[in-house]
Amino acid sequence: QVELVESGGGSVHPGGSLNVSCGAPTWSYIRYSRNCLGWFRQAPGKEREWISFINGGGGVTDYVESVKGRFTVSRDNAKNTMYLEMNSLKSEDTATYYCAATGQYRPCTTRSSDYTYWGRGTQVTVSS
Repeated sequence: QVELVESGGGSVHPGGSLNVSCGAPTWSYIRYSRNCLGWFRQAPGKEREWISFINGGGGVTDYVESVKGRFTVSRDNAKNTMYLEMNSLKSEDTATYYCAATGQYRPCTTRSSDYTYWGRGTQVTVSS
């Protein structure tokens, strides 16, 4: 189901930074707080890859090893928005970035199939 909206993608040089966000404009903030949110990305010719999640309250986060120390996920439930701060970007970070949400009260996982709601994606390009 397409109910989320990503924004903030763009082009950046290697070593640069970029912030992307994900909103659920039709959801109440109470509903928004009841699900795990995840970030995924997909590069051309590759399978969709989980990169991060954050639980409903924002206190539990995790990252794929390749982005640890460079990416930071956060959320502001009052604004129905999740954020991904990306620093020290590398060419291999180039991909379409998707946000996703589980059903309410569902736990965070790293599996795409466990997420019910998705955005259409935003392109992030890292090149010289």
